Amino acid sequence: MAKAKKKGPASGRNDRTNAAERAEDKPATLKDLLRPEMLEKLKAASDEMKSAEATRREEERKRAEEARLAEQKRLENDFGHLLENSKLDWRKHK
Repeated sequence: MAKAKKKGPASGRNDRTNAAERAEDKPATLKDLLRPEMLEKLKAASDEMKSAEATRREEERKRAEEARLAEQKRLENDFGHLLENSKLDWRKHK
């Protein structure tokens, strides 16, 4: 036969009061102290700054990619570079 779990000193009603007491014991956060409209303004500003940072990163990535492609194209037209970096095993091309 299965044993029934013993309940500790805290019953269902005490759990709710303990949770309420724990919430009251916590210090007030900035979110609790600010007005809701001010909090919304701060969130909107945060979202705007995040999107601006994302677009800046994307533009920087595109610039770096374009610079890399331009350098690669320049090196492909440089005979000295091609001669230095070519494989000298001509048997593969017979």
